[in-house]
Amino acid sequence: MQVFRGFPPAPEHVALTIGNFDGVHRGHQAMLARLVEAAEDLGLPAAVLTFDPHPREFFAPHAAPPRLSTLRDKLEQFAAHGVARVHIGRFDARLAHLSATEFIDKIMVGALKTRWVLVGEDFRFGRARAGDLELLRASARSFSVEAMGLVRSGEERISSSAVREALVRGDLERAADMLGRPYAISGHVAHGDKRGRGLGYPTANLILRRKPPLSGIFAARVRGLGNGPRRGAASVGVRPTIAAEGRPVLEVFVFDFDETIYGRRVTIELLHKLRDEERYPDLGALTRQIGIDVAQAREYFSTRKEQQ
Repeated sequence: MQVFRGFPPAPEHVALTIGNFDGVHRGHQAMLARLVEAAEDLGLPAAVLTFDPHPREFFAPHAAPPRLSTLRDKLEQFAAHGVARVHIGRFDARLAHLSATEFIDKIMVGALKTRWVLVGEDFRFGRARAGDLELLRASARSFSVEAMGLVRSGEERISSSAVREALVRGDLERAADMLGRPYAISGHVAHGDKRGRGLGYPTANLILRRKPPLSGIFAARVRGLGNGPRRGAASVGVRPTIAAEGRPVLEVFVFDFDETIYGRRVTIELLHKLRDEERYPDLGALTRQIGIDVAQAREYFSTRKEQQ
């Protein structure tokens, strides 16, 4: 898969879809499947235009919702679903100022050479979100437009917001259903303060650069430590017993594992929430609770047949 920052002139026409694709949930996956299908029919590369940062992070950085996935995670999902080319548009003042017609003429047609485009029924674009599906179709002189219908899980529309809401209330199973896979956080294992090892529960630590969409203690599955996944208990939060004003961190105690893995890139799938993060009066109380958490996580795995 080819990845481009910005909009260098495309060497050939493309079939395109546009969106933020935060989380690449089942609704997004349906769009990618339709994109690849149409691209094959038309003999064109399947291309995605996405944005970084998210437009809401640009306009209201302190009010923007937490990201469900990093840019790297999104790119990995695009590649897994057969996308041939990705353009990452830097969402800045210059891009935000483009009118809807300028976005079509300069980016979709001029730079990306779009011949076919797939968007959601509620797609909005251009300055002040003035562009919509009707305008896009009216302006489509050199390309055709297709609209993607809603994808539902039961009675609920699958969306990034719905996934976040499920994560906030601790419903990891519901979030996994909408994502089509367990919610996961990926990153490189970093050096911590070795506090967990001193308590008898050494952890692999991932420093989170952005506020995560959930917090608490979880039964977890860890990928990247060998041929298959390993089980563990994970904590996502600010560790209130350890630090008064800590930055978010993900810590995972991997069961029956004792290897040096600093710098290793791992993916931690959060499968089931055990409890909320709490502050304890001392390290002894924290250690006892960790023991309970680990026992509950082991029990969770013992009663379920896992998918690899």
